[in-house]
Amino acid sequence: MARLIRWLTGRFTGNIQLRLTCYFLLILLPLVVVSLFANVRSQQVLLEQTTDRTKGALASSMDYIDLILQNAEETSTMIATDSNLIRLLSESDKELTPQAVVNFSEVLRQLANVASINHMFSQISIYHAKSGMLVSTGYGGRNVPQPELRDWLKRAAKQAGTGLVYKLPGDPVKVGETFGELVGADGVSLVRPMDLYNRERGDDVLILTMNQAKLKSLIRSLLPSEQASIELVMQDGRQVAGTAASKDEAPAAGAEPDDRMTIQVDSKEYKWSLRMVQPKAELYGETDRMRNYTYIIIAVSVLLALWISWTVYSNIASPLQKLSYAMKRLGGGFFGVRLESTRKDEFGYLMNAFNQMAEEQKHLIEGFYEQQLRLAQTELKFLQSQINPHFLYNTLDSIYWTAKNYEADEISEMVLNLSRFFRLSLNKGRDAFTVEETVSHLQYYVRVQQLRFLDSFEASYSIADDAKGVPVLKLLLQPLVENAILHGLENKQSDGRLRIGAEIAGGYLQLTVRDNGSGIPEDRLAHIRRELARLRGNGTKRLSFMEEEIKDLYGMRNVLSRMLMFYGTNAELLLESTEGSGTTVTVRLPLDRCVNEFRFEQPGDVRVIEEDTAS
Repeated sequence: MARLIRWLTGRFTGNIQLRLTCYFLLILLPLVVVSLFANVRSQQVLLEQTTDRTKGALASSMDYIDLILQNAEETSTMIATDSNLIRLLSESDKELTPQAVVNFSEVLRQLANVASINHMFSQISIYHAKSGMLVSTGYGGRNVPQPELRDWLKRAAKQAGTGLVYKLPGDPVKVGETFGELVGADGVSLVRPMDLYNRERGDDVLILTMNQAKLKSLIRSLLPSEQASIELVMQDGRQVAGTAASKDEAPAAGAEPDDRMTIQVDSKEYKWSLRMVQPKAELYGETDRMRNYTYIIIAVSVLLALWISWTVYSNIASPLQKLSYAMKRLGGGFFGVRLESTRKDEFGYLMNAFNQMAEEQKHLIEGFYEQQLRLAQTELKFLQSQINPHFLYNTLDSIYWTAKNYEADEISEMVLNLSRFFRLSLNKGRDAFTVEETVSHLQYYVRVQQLRFLDSFEASYSIADDAKGVPVLKLLLQPLVENAILHGLENKQSDGRLRIGAEIAGGYLQLTVRDNGSGIPEDRLAHIRRELARLRGNGTKRLSFMEEEIKDLYGMRNVLSRMLMFYGTNAELLLESTEGSGTTVTVRLPLDRCVNEFRFEQPGDVRVIEEDTAS
């Protein structure tokens, strides 16, 4: 987890485009939250307002239904206590006599009058227990012959007592027969006994059937849509009237599916309830469309944020990144780096200014290097010009003394070696020779000195095979060999030894000049080392001692200055000496600088390779 957090943090801090995208999305986040909250809140408000309006409409309809039921109860009470109807029923006996037919006709006429003034009654029926006749305004009269049906009607009257009971058409009266089939009713019926206030009343029963179609029409007017359903139910949950096609569409009280809204209003008088069920999808139709619009707006906003972040990145952050990269390349020494831009704004100006600055810096550095190179070449020629007269003086001096002590043959040999030495030294302006050529060159000089000192010393050469082809600056060892002969072997009359060696060790070309001469006193050796160290310290700032007043150590200074100039500060000149035992001078040159500074184009031909400004 920590690694993931570090990776995400690294991506966030190291990628400008990712940060811009996150910032734009962060700006959109409050708008998205507010939009979603507004959508949810609008649904809640719509549900509350719809519930309040629906409850108000249902309450009004329930009050009207209460009035209808109250009117039905009052009408049933009036009929059940009508003395004329009671008399006509009591005068009728078991047998259907003509007088009984006349009485039943009169009863039917009075019931029809009552039904005609109250349109909420579909029919009014009276059951005459003695004769088993059922008189109804709906179909006239008919006999109820089955004893169990008669008994059911008597029990219904006794069950009601002085009150009334409500019967639905689907209530069973016997196996295979319902109350609706018995009395011919299609709606809820009020059942109560006749002669209501007479304790010795008979088993006659009054049945008032409500008009089912009008009840449905009354509650159907409350429906807000075709998908909604409404029903009028009794206390026990039985449906009196409703628009639901099945019981599945009319859930019980307290059961509200997630996709439906159920609103119920209870009657204050009769404990009936009016319940409406409506799909929420229908209720939230407009808000759902608004929510979809909100989602579309959010999606478009996110896409715009991504597009804007990319546009900002490509027009602002990307040019800055390219400019930063180009500046790093320029700081690393790549002066040829340039930025391509066709922009005319501030970034175009910055890129053009950078290109101009890089071009000017390149010219300045190239001019500075050329100036330093010319200075170095001038100093080198000056140093070499100082070597040649000094050497020529010593050589002529040697020829002089030899001419005095020897015959002309020896003089001719000395002159011959001298001429060969000068010919190789000049050699058409070459600046370097291989180690093998350098040693061959030194042999001419050493032979001249041997003739001068009457062969009082011998010279030997130890050159490793892998060092023979390494190029070395010319005349680098000649001053050291000259010092070894003049200051070390000059006073030895015999048994003098001069050793010149070359090998490669530890990445360095190591050249050694060793003699067994008189050596250097300790105080003089310490002075020489201090002067060489001081020259090396100055060499880190400027590689010239042209302005210094040279008092001594001319050859050593010459060699060290040229080494620092051509091979850098890693080149070393080491001096070891013991008084009376001899001196060893070691030149250590970095092998890579030896190879890179000089590259042979042709055998016997050398050229200087210009160093890369980037290094």
